[in-house]
Amino acid sequence: MKTALITGVSGQDGSLLARLLLEKGYQVWGTSRDAQGASFANLQHLGIRERVRCISMVPEDFRSVLVALRRSQPDEIYHLAAQSSVGLSFEQPAETIQSITMGMLNVLEACRMLDKQARIYQAGSSESFGDTEGVAADETTPFHPRSPYAVAKASVFWLLDNYREAYQLFACNGILFNHESVLRPERYVTQKIVSAARRIAAGSGETLRLGRLDIARDWGWAPEYVEAMWLMLQQDTPQDFVIATGHTFTLEAFVAAAFGHFSLDWRQHVVQDEKLFRPTDIQVSRANPAKARAVLGWEARLSGAEVVRSMLAKID
Repeated sequence: MKTALITGVSGQDGSLLARLLLEKGYQVWGTSRDAQGASFANLQHLGIRERVRCISMVPEDFRSVLVALRRSQPDEIYHLAAQSSVGLSFEQPAETIQSITMGMLNVLEACRMLDKQARIYQAGSSESFGDTEGVAADETTPFHPRSPYAVAKASVFWLLDNYREAYQLFACNGILFNHESVLRPERYVTQKIVSAARRIAAGSGETLRLGRLDIARDWGWAPEYVEAMWLMLQQDTPQDFVIATGHTFTLEAFVAAAFGHFSLDWRQHVVQDEKLFRPTDIQVSRANPAKARAVLGWEARLSGAEVVRSMLAKID
């Protein structure tokens, strides 16, 4: 039986990954900053809370990370813990950069010191690419981050690359494009849209206020993306992978699909609010996931409007 440690197990990706690994026969440990006080609502929602061994760990505290690794003795580490909102990173830039960069550094240092060599997955982000002006980004595309969150994610990409080369760690960056599920909190625009459409269809009478509607993203289905994370750590050599659907969808189209599900005209219920615009934003996010297809045998099955329908149907 393999043992996996998932940092940030209470989030969308951590919970979905925990379920996948349990299905594959792993013993799963998960971390939270306060395991005794956390609700682990996503694990409860998926019906796996009692099967995950949850422990406290503060990623920015090296001793805390080392203790968690020594206690769990993992074969595989999936480092997902950190501030994960691009919008919030403009309001809390220092906390965002510290939590992402120091957390990854501490995991790498702790792994280097332990006798048992665990395989490491790092949650990278397509935000690191910035705006490629419509060109599909792959593993060779230069980074041009345009938010504090993206700057931090680009930094830890190279930090992991350095440790992999210097200390021969089996460590992989997963450069994931946007991926959604019913486990997303409402601070994420996709869940904000889906939840508002459902309430409006039920007669709430509210108006949904959004930022820019002309942005385009590659939106995929999160339960599929955690499978790609696992596949990366099953390879003979550590490599970095872009994980995406390869299809780009505008936010306006996302909104139209959500309201169209209830036979509503979104224009009657949605307004664009300039107060919600970010200081900088990516106009078009486009991906080329060919390497994941060729090496991992992984390919997204749902994209765009299919993701919207799955969220509305509350599919886990």
